[in-house]
Amino acid sequence: MGEHEVTPRAVFLDRDGVLNRALIRDGLPYPPTTIEQFELEEGAKEGCAKLKNAGFRLIVVSNQPDVGRGTQGREVVEAMNRKLLSGVPSLDAIMICWHAGSSHGDPCDCRKPKPGLLQRAAETHGLDLAGSYMVGDRWRDVDCAHAAGCRAVFIDRGYREELRAKPEITVATFAAAVAAVLEADSQNHLAEPLPRH
Repeated sequence: MGEHEVTPRAVFLDRDGVLNRALIRDGLPYPPTTIEQFELEEGAKEGCAKLKNAGFRLIVVSNQPDVGRGTQGREVVEAMNRKLLSGVPSLDAIMICWHAGSSHGDPCDCRKPKPGLLQRAAETHGLDLAGSYMVGDRWRDVDCAHAAGCRAVFIDRGYREELRAKPEITVATFAAAVAAVLEADSQNHLAEPLPRH
């Protein structure tokens, strides 16, 4: 890389509850179970386009443990991902953890809150994790961001669960998350020294 080239940064995006609507049962979010239930969140396409125009790579990182547990078909989740890519064409990649989780005898290093998906994305796409953001709606997303060295942007949907760590930014909507990332990014650039020639 040349002296003045900048390592690309990313906005990592959780899928369910961030880009598409989660199903809420007893105050907790669940992924849609059918392609018919899969609906984009309001402003997902426009918000992602703004982040892309600001120079970020956009990478979806999602736990889909129901596949590993045998209660959801992988082909259904993949159909939802195709629908997501069709509806939000500015996305660069979708990375999924299919594992059932340690409590179901299927441990891994990629199920959030572990940082494996973000670290793999950084290796694959040559990303600067310290200059990147993770947008999510659950404690796992916040903890994952911190474990990977990213800044956490938490969309507080009012779920019946507590955060385990404090995010850098808390907002109520995806549109507000986009605005907060762009604002924080502009403040960071103002504070950076100019490159020497």
